[in-house]
Amino acid sequence: MRVRIIQGIALLSTGALAGAFGYGAANLVPTFNAVPLEMRLDFHTELMRMNGITVQGAMGLSVLSALTLAAMTRGTARWLAGGAGLLALASFLITRLGNVPINGRIKEWAATSAPVDHAEILGRWEAFNYARTAAAFAAFALLILLTLRPGETRSRSRAVR
Repeated sequence: MRVRIIQGIALLSTGALAGAFGYGAANLVPTFNAVPLEMRLDFHTELMRMNGITVQGAMGLSVLSALTLAAMTRGTARWLAGGAGLLALASFLITRLGNVPINGRIKEWAATSAPVDHAEILGRWEAFNYARTAAAFAAFALLILLTLRPGETRSRSRAVR
């Protein structure tokens, strides 16, 4: 029973993370590129302020629940859950080491002005965004695969209790 609850939490949090990043990649990034730079900088800054807690919370819960699921299961289920946890961790690291520093620069630009090489820097932010989106989707896919496996998690969870 505990394994199924953790599995549900892992699926929900990782699905929410993949959905949030997917929406951003499919809708927000093209919109950022379609509006004037000043509007993008202001909106981007405000969006990152609002996203900070929710997206980091989803990343943290995705990592913890998937790795907990890996620790509670065996065999293929352990490998799938562990892989999902590591991919969720990768999305967190890409965000913290790639997107967040650029977000800080964007916040400065919104208050002052963008540098001459702003297009290159924004292009790097987008590349990091697509990388973290792919990692989150791959983590979610592994957890879906784990869930769809016939009886694997359920039978192993009885032995772990």
